[in-house]
Amino acid sequence: MKLSDILDGVSRVSSYGPTDHEISSLTVDSREVKEGTLFAAIRGEKVDGHDFIGKACDGGVSAIMAQKDVPQLFRGTWLQVPDSRKAIAEAADVYYGRPSDDMLVCGITGTNGKTTTAFLLHHLMAAAKGRCGLIGTVQYDTGNGPENSSHTTPDWIKLQRLLSEMRTNGCAGAAMEVSSHALMQHRVHGIRFDAAVFTNLTQDHLDYHGTMEDYFMAKAAFFEHLTLQGGKKKPAAVINSEDMYGQRLIKMYEGKLNVVKFGMSLANDFRANDIQMSVQGTQFKLEARGRTFLVRIPLIGRFNVYNALQAIASMWAMGFNLRETIASIARAPQIPGRMQSVAENKPFRVFVDYAHTPDALDNALRTLRDLQPRRLITVFGCGGDRDRTKRPKMGAVSERYSTYTILTSDNPRSEDPEEILADIRTGLRGENHEFIVDRREAIARAISLARGGDIVLIAGKGHEQGQIFAKETLPFDDVKVTQSVLREWKLPER
Repeated sequence: MKLSDILDGVSRVSSYGPTDHEISSLTVDSREVKEGTLFAAIRGEKVDGHDFIGKACDGGVSAIMAQKDVPQLFRGTWLQVPDSRKAIAEAADVYYGRPSDDMLVCGITGTNGKTTTAFLLHHLMAAAKGRCGLIGTVQYDTGNGPENSSHTTPDWIKLQRLLSEMRTNGCAGAAMEVSSHALMQHRVHGIRFDAAVFTNLTQDHLDYHGTMEDYFMAKAAFFEHLTLQGGKKKPAAVINSEDMYGQRLIKMYEGKLNVVKFGMSLANDFRANDIQMSVQGTQFKLEARGRTFLVRIPLIGRFNVYNALQAIASMWAMGFNLRETIASIARAPQIPGRMQSVAENKPFRVFVDYAHTPDALDNALRTLRDLQPRRLITVFGCGGDRDRTKRPKMGAVSERYSTYTILTSDNPRSEDPEEILADIRTGLRGENHEFIVDRREAIARAISLARGGDIVLIAGKGHEQGQIFAKETLPFDDVKVTQSVLREWKLPER
C-alpha cells in the first residue's frame, strides 16, 4: 500500500519527504525494520522509541513516524505527529483495510470477569454465526483455533492484524478484552466497537495507575472512545449498575450512548434473581425487556451470574436473538483457570482460579463456601513488583472464609518471596495458616490435607503457564501441577 494512502487515514500529520512509495510492513520495534517498513517511535515508560530511529534508518526504513521535529540533516520520509500511539493505530487501521467495520466487535473492560465474559461471548457468537474471533488474557483465536496470547490487549499493529485475520477466516464477530493499560496507551484507537462492557472496578494495578480515581478514568476512556469512534456503528454500553463506578459511568454516558444496565435489582434492563448453585453449575431467572427466562450456565458462583448477564445483554445489544442466546449459554465451555475444577474423581474437590485481587479472592471463596464444604483449604500468594497494599487485604480475606490457608509464591519477580509472604501475613490474625515458598510443595501440602467433602482452592495464577522470577520465567501451570499431584494421591489409611 502506498504511504500516501495510509496517511489519508491519519489525523494531524505533517509529512517531510516523498510519500508515494510502497509500505509493506508497520512496526514499533526497530529490530523488525526492513525495506518498505513504516517505523513509529513510541515513548514508553522505560524506553523511548525516538532513541532507536538511527537503528531503524540503518535497517533500511522507508518512513519514520515520530513526535519530534524532523532533524535538519535527515534525508528520507519523516511523519511528525502529536501522538505516535494514536497515529500508528490509525495507520494500522487503514493498512489492514479497516477490519472492525466488517464484523461485530464487543470489548470488555473492568477489573474482574473480563476473560470469562470474553469466552462466553466468543462461544455465543460462534454458536449464532459459525465463527468468531477472541482476543484476551488466556488466548487469541482468529478463526482457526486458539493460540497463546502475549498480552491481554495486544499492541496497535498486532490488534489490527488479528482483526484482519479474523475477517479473512470468515469470523462474523470478535470478543476482546480491553485492559486499562491498553486504554492508557490508546491501543484500541482506530477500532469501531458495536458494544462495550463494564464489569466492575476493584483494587488492582495501583502500581501503574496510582489511585482508584485514575484507574477509573482509564476505564472511562473506553466509553469516551465509543462516543468519538465515528463510522456507521451505534455502539451500546453494557454496564454493571450495581458497581459504584458503573453507576458513575451510567450518569456520564446516558444520552450519549445506548446504555444497557444489568444486575440484580429491579431497575436493570437485564436482571437475575432466584439464583441456585451446585457443584455442576448455576441457574437463575432472567428478566429482560419484559420477558422472563430460565438460564442455566455450567459455571459456579454469583460472580458468574454477572458474567452471564453481561454476555447475554451484549448479545442482545448487538442484535442477536435472546432465546437462542440463552439456549447456547447452557453449553458454554469451561474457562481455563477460572474456577476450573480439576478433581472430579476424588472424594474432595479442587479448583484453580485466577483470583489475584482482594475482591476476586473474596468472590471465589464465598462461592465455594456456598457449596457447604466440610473444610475449605486455600493456597495463594501475591505477585512481586506490584501493588503491595493488597497483600494484607488478601490475607484477611483468605482467613475470613478458609478453614486453613497455605501462603506461597505467586510470581515473585524481583522481590524476595519471603518478604511478600510477610506482607500478606500482616493481614492474618489467627494461627490457621502456614508458609511454603515453593508453590508445587504448597499445592501438594494442601491436597495431602484434603479429606472427603473438603474443597481446595488454588488461587492467583489460573491459566498462567510460567512462574516469573527476577532473571527467568520457569514453566509452571497450576492445573498441570495439581493434576500431577492428584495422580500420586492415595486414599489415607484409617
